[in-house]
Amino acid sequence: MLKTDIQRRGIYYTHEALKKADPTVHQLAGTHIFGTRDGILTHRPEAFMLRDGTSVLTTPTPLEQNPYIIDLRNDKLTLVDGQNELEEIEYWTKPDFYDKTTKSGIPMNLIASARPQRIYIMPNRYCFFWSDKQNCLFCDIVNNLQKQKKELSMPTRLKPEDVEETISEALKQKGRFTAICLTSGSDFNGVNAFDRETDYYIEILKAVGKNFKTKKFPSQLIATAFNQDQLGRLYEQTGILSYTPDIEVLNERLFNWLCPGKAHWVGYKEWKKRLKEAVPIFGRGYVNTCIVAGIELAQPYGFKSEDEALKNVLEEAEDLAADGVNTVFTVWSPRPGSIIGNQKNASLEYYIRLASGLHALRKKYKLRLDHDDYRRCGNHPDSDLARIL
Repeated sequence: MLKTDIQRRGIYYTHEALKKADPTVHQLAGTHIFGTRDGILTHRPEAFMLRDGTSVLTTPTPLEQNPYIIDLRNDKLTLVDGQNELEEIEYWTKPDFYDKTTKSGIPMNLIASARPQRIYIMPNRYCFFWSDKQNCLFCDIVNNLQKQKKELSMPTRLKPEDVEETISEALKQKGRFTAICLTSGSDFNGVNAFDRETDYYIEILKAVGKNFKTKKFPSQLIATAFNQDQLGRLYEQTGILSYTPDIEVLNERLFNWLCPGKAHWVGYKEWKKRLKEAVPIFGRGYVNTCIVAGIELAQPYGFKSEDEALKNVLEEAEDLAADGVNTVFTVWSPRPGSIIGNQKNASLEYYIRLASGLHALRKKYKLRLDHDDYRRCGNHPDSDLARIL
């Protein structure tokens, strides 16, 4: 619940807390898909952990928006809410490969980023829905990445050889990583829509696979909902094990409003159909989809009550779960660079009820949650409950 509320309200680092972020020890903010609520790229920790090892990925937020605060109290990094000191936290430690450079001269932390147990690769840092002005209304991905490209000299499209070299270096740190995750913006180009995206992922995954002796390796692809031919090629030609095409919102009417690019190029019913059709390929529990929880309450077209929204989401999620597809959520963080960035997200109670409901569905349909769980991902509050399955 604490993690959920931190993600719901955001975080503010005091000056003294920021001074404790040691670039020789800690993982500082690097390449991100999404931006922050304050729109600032600066010397800040990537994320932090609570005392029980819970990873908390959240967004820096201005004080006037009532975020939680990370402050230095008695020389200890402390999570503070108002006058209450809640608990000690610790910043993530950076992996060894962050200090390395590829043969082509690119810092490896611009090729891959890290979570405590996962290597995170974003091969193509652009979503083509933005080029058609069909980007998701809650998303600021391109605005943020263009800023990073300018300020961090970040490559827009990764070369397979740089990825292979970076993964090789990362794996030298024994015991640090348990999985690899790839994600990028959608690319609808090709003879068939998304052929070019599929081909590029295959190319990058083959480069990653050169670091493994087995055909398959612990991996997740967060991508577009591909057709059967594209999925078949991905699975047969690469080492990918888990597939996550994020539907974003579980309601057709709101999907069409909030995700115009996905609605135009795939469609809500077809997206769900492709999710279900991926299960025989990857297996039950190895096909997931993520929703931006709370976005279903966005106005003027969203649900008018949290009860109504929750009922709809859980009914749609059960339809997927019955066919072997997991649903997880991220907490909607309204960001100033998005079209509907001036709205507020849902109540903490709503997110707790949603997390409990999704967890109950996984238990009911006996769905394991592997690559989106609390260890390999750490971004989904509901998947933290997988600890007690």
